[in-house]
Amino acid sequence: MSVNQKYIVILGAAESGVGAAILAQKLGFDVFVSDNGSIKDVYIEDLQHYSIPFEENHHNIDRILSADEIIISPGIPLTIPLIQQAKENGIGVISEIEFAFRYTDAHIIAITGSNGKTTTATLTYELLKNGGLDVALAGNIGDSFARKLALERHDYYVLEISSFQLDSMFDFRADTTVILNITPDHLDRYQYDFNLYSLSKMRIIQKLTNTDNLIYNFDDEVISDFINTHKTKAKLFPFTQTKELENNGAFIKDNKIYFQINTERFNMDIEKLALQGRHNAYNTMAGGIAAKLQGIRKESLKKCLSDFQGVSHRLEKVNTVRGVSFINDSKATNVNSAWYALESMTKPVVWIVGGQDKGNDYSDLIPLAEEKVKAIVCLGIDNSKIIEAFSPVVSNIIETDTAHDAVLSSFYLAEPGDVVLLSPACASFDLFESYEDRGNRFTRAVQDL
Repeated sequence: MSVNQKYIVILGAAESGVGAAILAQKLGFDVFVSDNGSIKDVYIEDLQHYSIPFEENHHNIDRILSADEIIISPGIPLTIPLIQQAKENGIGVISEIEFAFRYTDAHIIAITGSNGKTTTATLTYELLKNGGLDVALAGNIGDSFARKLALERHDYYVLEISSFQLDSMFDFRADTTVILNITPDHLDRYQYDFNLYSLSKMRIIQKLTNTDNLIYNFDDEVISDFINTHKTKAKLFPFTQTKELENNGAFIKDNKIYFQINTERFNMDIEKLALQGRHNAYNTMAGGIAAKLQGIRKESLKKCLSDFQGVSHRLEKVNTVRGVSFINDSKATNVNSAWYALESMTKPVVWIVGGQDKGNDYSDLIPLAEEKVKAIVCLGIDNSKIIEAFSPVVSNIIETDTAHDAVLSSFYLAEPGDVVLLSPACASFDLFESYEDRGNRFTRAVQDL
C-alpha cells in the first residue's frame, strides 16, 4: 500500500489531534478527525483551512474502525470501548508524538516527570536558543510536535512529554532523555496504582541506544531503582542534591551546583540562579546537563541560568496588595508540586487549594500545612477530602467556587506580610477549562482588589 492510500483516523481535536492531522495530510495520508465532544473554534478553523474532514459531538464507529492506524489524543483513556475494539481489530493505536517522530531526523531532547516538566523544558529551550542553536519547544507545552514538524523545521526539538502521551509510544526514542521525578499523579487514569503510573513514565527509556543520553534524578528512588534493575544502553548523567558525584552529572556542594559533562567541569553559585528553591535546583541541573551535552558554552549557560524568567502559573508573583503577596502556582496540579511550593514559603501562608481530585493522598502536606499555613481557602466543587485532611492542623478553612471569591476571602484572612498562595494540588477541570484558565482568573481577581 502506498503512503497516499493509508487511511489515518485521529481521535480528539485539540492541539495534539489537530497537529497530527495537519502533519498527516501534508504527508499525503487520507485523514479523518473525530471528536466525541465539541471542537473549539480555533481548531475548527485549522481543520477547515487545511480541508481536513472531521466530525464533532459523536463518533462514526464504522468510519473509525476502517482506519489503518489511529492516532489518539492524550486526554482520551485507552480503556474506552472504541479503543479496545480497534485493538481487537488489529488497528494500531499510537500517540501524536510517536507518529511525528517517524518523520524527523532532528535531535530530540525529551523531558518527562511528575513535576517540573514545563519549567525544565522551557529552561532547556532557552539555554539552547541563547547558545545559538536552531531549536523549537513543543509537545505537552505550546504547539504539538506534529504541528511544529508540519509547519516549520528545526535542528533541535525540546519536547515536554506526559505519561498519557507515553502510554501510546512504542518506537520513539530521544537523543537526550530527561526524567525529573516520579510521584503520585493522575492515579485516576492508572487504576489508582502508582506502579502502573511509574511504568508509564519509564516507557521513555524503552528504546534508548548506546548513542543516547539519559539524564535522571539520582535522588528519586523510583527512577534510580528502575534504572538499576532495567539496564539501559544509554549514557547516564545523574543529578543529585544528596551526594558528590565522581563521574558525569551534576551535584550540589557548598551552595554551588557542580556540572561534570564528559571532560568539562564548571560550577555556579546557587544564589545567582534565576530559579530559586530546592525543586528548581533539580530543574536547573537537568536543563544545564541537557544543554551542555549539545555543546553550549559554559559562559552562555551561566548567563541564561541567571537571567531565566521562569514560566507562567508556576510560583509566579502576581502582585502585592496592602502588604499581602499573591503567588500564582496554578500549575501545581498534584500533591508533590504543592509540597514544593509550600516548602519554599518563608512567610505565613493563606493557601488556596482544591479542584478535581486525582486520587490524592494529602498526608505529605500535613506537616507543612501545620508549620506554614494560617488559613485554607478551598476552590473546588467537592472539598471534603481537603477539609478532612487538614482540619486537624488548620483551624480556619472556608469553601469557595470562583477565583474571585477565593481571592477576596484570602485577602480578608491575610495580614500584611502574609502570602496568598494558589497551589491547588488538584486538576482544574471541575470549575475551569485548564490550569491556565484558573491561573488567569486568579490573576485578574488579584488585579481587581
